[in-house]
Amino acid sequence: MKIKNLVGNRFKERPSDCVVDSHALMVRGGYIKNVANGIFSLYPPAKRVTRKIENIIREEMDRIDGQEVMFPVVLPGSLWDESGRYQSVGDELLRFKDRSGSRMILGMTHEEASVQLVKEYANSYAKYPFMIYQIQTKFRDEARPRAGLIRVREFTMKDAYSFHTSQEDLEAYYQKCYDSYNRIFARCGIPEVVAVASDSGMMGGSVSHEYMLLTPVGEDSIAICTECDYRANMEAADSIIENENLIPMGDLTEVHTPNEKTIEDVGNFLKVPVTQTCKAVVYQKNADDAYVIVFIRGDLDVNEAKLSKLVGENIHPAVITEESGIVAGFIGPKGLPENVTVFFDSSLKGLDNLVVGANKTDYHFTGFNIERDYGAVEYVDAAKIVEGGICPCCGKKTITVQRGIEVGNIFQLGTKYSKSMGLTYLDENGETKDAIMGCYGIGVGRMAASVCEVKHDDYGPIWPISIAPWEIHMCLLRADDAEAKAFADELYGKMNNNGMEVLYDDREDVRPGAMFADADLIGAPIRVIVGPKNLKEGLVEIVSRDKSISMKVNKDEVIEKVMEIRAEMFAKINEKVSE
Repeated sequence: MKIKNLVGNRFKERPSDCVVDSHALMVRGGYIKNVANGIFSLYPPAKRVTRKIENIIREEMDRIDGQEVMFPVVLPGSLWDESGRYQSVGDELLRFKDRSGSRMILGMTHEEASVQLVKEYANSYAKYPFMIYQIQTKFRDEARPRAGLIRVREFTMKDAYSFHTSQEDLEAYYQKCYDSYNRIFARCGIPEVVAVASDSGMMGGSVSHEYMLLTPVGEDSIAICTECDYRANMEAADSIIENENLIPMGDLTEVHTPNEKTIEDVGNFLKVPVTQTCKAVVYQKNADDAYVIVFIRGDLDVNEAKLSKLVGENIHPAVITEESGIVAGFIGPKGLPENVTVFFDSSLKGLDNLVVGANKTDYHFTGFNIERDYGAVEYVDAAKIVEGGICPCCGKKTITVQRGIEVGNIFQLGTKYSKSMGLTYLDENGETKDAIMGCYGIGVGRMAASVCEVKHDDYGPIWPISIAPWEIHMCLLRADDAEAKAFADELYGKMNNNGMEVLYDDREDVRPGAMFADADLIGAPIRVIVGPKNLKEGLVEIVSRDKSISMKVNKDEVIEKVMEIRAEMFAKINEKVSE
């Protein structure tokens, strides 16, 4: 490919609407173009990167006996009725009607479609186990798209679905996929991706992991122990609290606290440590707007994913009305309306003397003891884990919280979809059983953007050779020099004949500085520079995009040297790929 024929422009200025570096560089480098909010077209460089990622994924899925299929983008709403997700999934699911009035959706995930595909086939235990996968466009009507390809509405994804006759078989295959994902990310040049325990969310199932690429621009928060191997998404991390009673048990006393509505203000007003206060956080159920109140230690925050699981349905922050009987700013356990669902977080366990709301405007209680003044309660874990918190694995106060981009996920779904959709088989004894499922996803475009996010400098991406749009970028500095042009054209032909992927810049009207700036934005790992000055000495310059290589070689040895560097780059990547 000659760069003068490459569709797409490259430019110097950073677009004002690009928050993260990968978004800015992929726009500046002629990789992507915005079409609508969270929807992008891919120019050839981006398509070449994503195609390489897809090929690596295919090879690794086939390696663990996956079979590639293709599901529809548009699915009937009735199929999602069977699983119950047509109603339970929120506005992220795009619903519409076709010309005949039938309810349809745009697929954001394909569990239902996978069950529908194999329902008749998988009717005997002899057909199990098996795994099917696809790489296909999906649509999720994301409320807040951002960061280019990292958080979008339309996206390309690999999703795989495995089917089993026992939990043990699912767990064995789950481990195969776990290892396969590590190979995929290592082959794509990001072996630093870590697997973390996660919340299954709308996917369902009991066990799940997310693969996180740690970076400050990530939207997910990950709890990581510095002393052991514990890693979990904040949504799934257990919060363990050790309480210290700083105030001895006392009498329950109603105290006037005029206009002191926040827990910090109340603590300051009463000169009580915030760790001896109990705050109320109010939500409503999505289905019927019924109120849910969580009482939690004053210095902690509620983990909404945990709470949603405790409630058994989706929730949202409450709008407190006068007729609710809830006194905003002064909410406490004593005297609440009967129709409110109440949870006590385990962070309150063992505290004998608390400050709580009195459910009366401008009043709080001091000396509140939960068991004495409210009654026996079953404590739950509804809090977010905190920096410096106790590790659920080793028990040390060694939790750190880092940011990360989710580039993949795997779930043990169990029988959530097979049971609701009637995917059954006859076992060895002729008994009808529900199939057991797992699912495994990787966002292709998101991975490309994530690699760019963690592997770039101020001038452009530094692509790993395994997924670079081109392996070699050849710059001809003086296209008007007949001898240099003839040599560069011949070298370009030889590299192509040797199976090399070369982007050739032989533009006559571009100065070297602009040529190199374009090369930086394209980010090919190997750069070959042909110029009249070096050619007079029989030399050609070879540099690497990451600046670790800079040399001049005999013009007759360029092919051999480039192939050697290329092999070394692949070898370094493969060193990180476990068998």
